[in-house]
Amino acid sequence: MPTAEGAIRVANCSGFYGDRVAAAKEQVEGGELDYLTGDWLAELTMLILARTKAGGRSGGWARTFLTQMEQVMGTCLDRGIRVVSNAGGLDPAGCAMALADVATKLGLNPTIAYVAGDDLVPRLDELKAAGVAFNNLDTGESLVDKGVEVITANAYLGCWGIVDALDRGADIVVTGRVTDAAVVMGPPAHAFGWDRCDWDRLAGACVAGHVIECGAQATGGNYSFFTEVPGMDYVGFPIAEIFPDGSSVITKHEGTGGQVSVGTVTSQLLYEIGSERYANPDVVCRFDTIRLEEVGRDRIRIFDTKGEPAPPTLKVAMNYQGGFRNGFTFALTGLDIEAKAELLQRQIWSAFPGGPDYFEQARVQLIRSDKEDPATNEEATALLKITVKDRDERKVGRAFSNQAVEFGLASIPGFYGLSGAPGPGQPYGVYWPALVPSELVPMEVTVLGMERTAIDNTPGGLHGHEVTPPAVVLPAVADGPTARVPLGRLFGARSGDKGGNANVGLFARSAEAYAWLDSFLTVDRLAELLPDASGLEIRRYALPNIWSLNFVIVGLLEEGVAASSRQDGQAKSLGEYVRAKHADIPTALLPA
Repeated sequence: MPTAEGAIRVANCSGFYGDRVAAAKEQVEGGELDYLTGDWLAELTMLILARTKAGGRSGGWARTFLTQMEQVMGTCLDRGIRVVSNAGGLDPAGCAMALADVATKLGLNPTIAYVAGDDLVPRLDELKAAGVAFNNLDTGESLVDKGVEVITANAYLGCWGIVDALDRGADIVVTGRVTDAAVVMGPPAHAFGWDRCDWDRLAGACVAGHVIECGAQATGGNYSFFTEVPGMDYVGFPIAEIFPDGSSVITKHEGTGGQVSVGTVTSQLLYEIGSERYANPDVVCRFDTIRLEEVGRDRIRIFDTKGEPAPPTLKVAMNYQGGFRNGFTFALTGLDIEAKAELLQRQIWSAFPGGPDYFEQARVQLIRSDKEDPATNEEATALLKITVKDRDERKVGRAFSNQAVEFGLASIPGFYGLSGAPGPGQPYGVYWPALVPSELVPMEVTVLGMERTAIDNTPGGLHGHEVTPPAVVLPAVADGPTARVPLGRLFGARSGDKGGNANVGLFARSAEAYAWLDSFLTVDRLAELLPDASGLEIRRYALPNIWSLNFVIVGLLEEGVAASSRQDGQAKSLGEYVRAKHADIPTALLPA
């Protein structure tokens, strides 16, 4: 398909470190492109890269990106496709040099640039002396008072370092920790010569970046109504056609699997967001102004997005060594499940003074996966999961795991475990989100073989036009006869991790269904549906312009993904869990 008139075509080839390696080649060879982008970094990824780098197993960057570039670098240079990626991780300079080695091996001579400045670990003392307390965004605690050893501290940089690299002729730009959307915002800001105060244009590009940065999640992957999507066996990756005014059309190459629809785009819009004000280093996107329109098969237009001035601070994702943890999962089979769980707990805790209070943290989960009159042995089985954490490795090491198996012949009938042999405690990291003034974190742009430049991170202006979300007229809330059915019969959902918090967004596919959802699903009602969230703060945000509600459950994931003792530590399944909950829904709304 030819490039849309007046637009640039920006493709994605990676949504996480571990995504489909073949995606870059498929995107480059599948049709016309102007830019190829990819996202490799998540909050957990930074911790993983730090550990692998410290162990000498990696240079601190995403090595699969190098594999992709080896496959497509020559074609990209021949066709003028420029590449922007955050695969530089903790060492964008090292990644750039490794790319140069790949180019030499291939007999190519691309202009390679890297953007750095996000790594604050070497500057922590300096920043603390400047008055930065690194207060936790969720709890308000000061990191300065914690007395912990910080493993990673990376500021989320914006797109202007990328723009500078492209302005200076870079064919390939690698970055450290920039926002997921920044790798998509950089190309149009460069191509169309946008100003730092072009709030609406930047907001539109940011939304396009948010939609495509997670790869196939925009084209049918992880979509609630996946049974309606063709070609799910091998889903294609997304493309954003971005126009000079910041509007975009989300699409994919013809003939690839999956689907781009209002539903798939709405679902991805809800991924890992908070309020209607979606803050990025370069702009605050007003998600309550976004409008979606189907303009063709697998073509969804995003338009009218408004932006507010960028915040004066950058978010910093930090990780520190939290201690050690261990766990054991017991299988409880057949009858008397609760009595069996109680006995096992008494036996385990009897070995430790104070029982569970002997550890800094102890969590017990009884997972009732057993069924009445089971058809198989597995259907008769519930799980008892016990997790302990402590800064003293000895307390949670073999002293705990040995205890978990020593009762094997003196405990419940049918005793067996699912955790393997006893083992030592494992280190875990604690996620710590904080803010730092933007002016204290300049970006550093280096084009290999040229002089390094410093790019000011200070926003282009702290004042801008007032944004008023459009009025959305909704029909009356449906009443009449109801049927008790799963919420997922009518609504889709998308969920994910926000550090130690989790978000879950629900979307309707008609104004009538949204009106009922908005009336029904209050904070109190969600708390009733999710006993897991008992005692936790729940924040609710309405997005009637895209018929959606978003909830943030504060602290559901404890101290972050790396420390969470939940079975789903990244909350990826939380949305489907909510969809499985039953409610009395008006039959007039239900599909035939």
